[in-house]
Parts: sequence; C-alpha cells; structure tokens
Amino acid sequence: MSSINEFVLVTGMTGAGRGTAAKVLEKLGYYVIDNLPAPMISDAVATILKADDIDRFALVVDARSRGFFGALVEEVERVKEAGVAVRILYLEAADEVLVRRQEAARRPHPLSHEGRLMDGFLRERELLRDVRAAADIVIDTTRLNVHQLAQRMQAAFDAPQRHGLRATIVSFGFKYGVPIDADMVADMRFLPNPYWVDELRPLSGLDDPVREYVEKQPRSAEFLDSYVDLIALLTDGFLHEDKHFLTVAVGCTGGRHRSVAMSEALGRRLRSHGVSTLVVHRDLGRE
Repeated sequence: MSSINEFVLVTGMTGAGRGTAAKVLEKLGYYVIDNLPAPMISDAVATILKADDIDRFALVVDARSRGFFGALVEEVERVKEAGVAVRILYLEAADEVLVRRQEAARRPHPLSHEGRLMDGFLRERELLRDVRAAADIVIDTTRLNVHQLAQRMQAAFDAPQRHGLRATIVSFGFKYGVPIDADMVADMRFLPNPYWVDELRPLSGLDDPVREYVEKQPRSAEFLDSYVDLIALLTDGFLHEDKHFLTVAVGCTGGRHRSVAMSEALGRRLRSHGVSTLVVHRDLGRE
C-alpha cells in the first residue's frame, strides 16, 4: 500500500487557471484527476492508497460538479479524519478578468443557466465561499500569465512538502489595488520615493541605484529586521495550524521602486533564515 506524501485539492473560480495548475502538477509528478464529483473524493483517495507507485496526488474539483459540489468541505474533512493530509489550492481572479477569459474561450459558465456570464460567477463565488476560507494557499491570477502561474505553482509544490514555511513575496502598487491573495500586507510608502529623484525615476527597484537608495534609508533596515522577526514569531503558529504557505504583499504607490527593492531585500532575509521564498513583482512594467 502506498503512502500519499502529497495530496493537493485544486479548486477555484472558472477561468482562474485550474487547467494550467493541473498541467503544472502533472509535470511535477502528481497523478492528477480533473473534474471529479465531490462525493467521490473519499473513494478516489482510497483507490490511490492501494497503488504502489503513486505518492503525489491531485484532484481538480470545481463548479462543473454542479449540485455535487456542496459536499466538498465535508469530503475533505472525511479524508483528513482518515489520516491523509490535504492541501487546498484555491485559484482566484477579478470578475472582469474571468468574464473576459470565459468569453474568449467561447464556453458558457457551468452555473449561468443560459443567463449572463456574470450571474454564473456570482453563483460560483457563493458556492465556493466555504472552501476558499479553508484554502491553504490562494493564488490571484488576475495579472498572471500562464508562465507566471506556473512559476508560483512550482515554488509551492515542486518538492515534497517540508515541515517549514514557504513564502511568496509580491510587490505591488496601491493605485492598482491590494493583492487579494495576501496573508500579510506591508506598506513601503513610509520611505522616501525614488520617483522624485530625476535619475532614478526611469529605473526600477531591480536596478542597483534604486536598490541602494531605498536600502540606505535609516528605517529600511529597521523595517526588515522587525518584519523578519514578526514572520518568525508567527511561523510556529502557522505551522501548528497546518498553514505552510504564506503570501506577503509589499506595496508602494506604483509598485515600481520601493516595493520592488524591499521585496527583494525581504526575500533575501527570509532565505537566509531558511524560509523557501519566491519573489514576484505584480505591477512592475505597468504604466
């Protein structure tokens, strides 16, 4: 009988990237079953447990199950009670982006009942409310292309689950909105803005002159020390609650200078403390 080292349940909004997520997991060696009705989860897990060559397993369960979907949270709890650890990945995106993607795919929403696409998405959000609250990791794909989503997936699931914390640092601009998948938000607008330095304005936080300008500010090092200590303080509690994935959003006005430089610096600090960390820049390159 096999021991499932990794069981990932993939769910989320229609058009948010579940198909891409499933393909990435397959490439990472997971045995993936797509569009399984929720009441069949326990049976599927029991079957996989009898296999001798499967130790990484993923299920994609979503609104295509229609009336069956209501049993999802109950089925997940049943699997956990059987001693199998479950990681729930929830994929999210802004409504207008989901509508645009669905229209481009020329497919009706499974819950639209021949009505407006938006009606289907509203029903879906209500249906998924409880499972989103129970998710271990939420990825907002609003501004991610398939390659960026694959990068986020690989950072989270590329190796067998370790006992430590995995962090994703996302730089962003407040004028474009706070990332909806953030567990923690840090505001870098307390630092002087390189935008107002003529020679730094066209550069970004990835360029050495901007990085040096931001990091030499008196409060930069103090912030990094305090924030890394805060994450270290929270880590034991997160792990005790079986939360292994942490998304930290680091923002400034436009997401180009301060947030980028400080995200990179925070990522380096966390890695030096043994935290597996991915840094992504959501709004870098936007006008």
